[in-house]
Amino acid sequence: MSMAHPTASTLLAPREVVLQIGSTDALEVSVHTLPRQLLREFRHVFSDEYLADTSSSREGWEILAIPTNQHAKEDLVAIGDHVEAEKDRLLNVFMGFGKDFCQKLREKGYWADYIDPCSGLPMLSTNCNKVYSEVDGMECLLNYKSYNAGFCKILTHPRWGSSVYPATMFAFAPSAAVVELVKAYPGFETKV
Repeated sequence: MSMAHPTASTLLAPREVVLQIGSTDALEVSVHTLPRQLLREFRHVFSDEYLADTSSSREGWEILAIPTNQHAKEDLVAIGDHVEAEKDRLLNVFMGFGKDFCQKLREKGYWADYIDPCSGLPMLSTNCNKVYSEVDGMECLLNYKSYNAGFCKILTHPRWGSSVYPATMFAFAPSAAVVELVKAYPGFETKV
């Protein structure tokens, strides 16, 4: 089994979680500090938006990336209605998870947002119109590889190949709070 090596930014290595017990819609989730290259990208996408919504002391807070990957039932490079249906299913799984995860962090007074994988735009922050590249983020944070297919970069997961659906969340919070939240989701004990 070929696995990507954790990077220096890895706080919590990839683990499989589900939104609720009994679900078969698992997401591979990890937690990372932002390397310089990704911090530039983060500031390009969010500007200072992450500083606006927080009211408590920010001591010990840091900007974190929480990348997720889902194992698709189809090779997502292929074309057809069945592939589009699978992309829609994966999008809905991530959107539910991203909304739940970010809401839980925001309820604790931290800043969090998730990227719409279809547009590359933030879902919760207003006044943000710059696009985040999921593939570039996965390459930087997880050492996953990609290749070009025309004008599109295709992510390849070390075990799933191009049958992968990447999507990312970001947080400005203490790393311990974010790691603890990931661990609170069902299925955490299953190592990916």
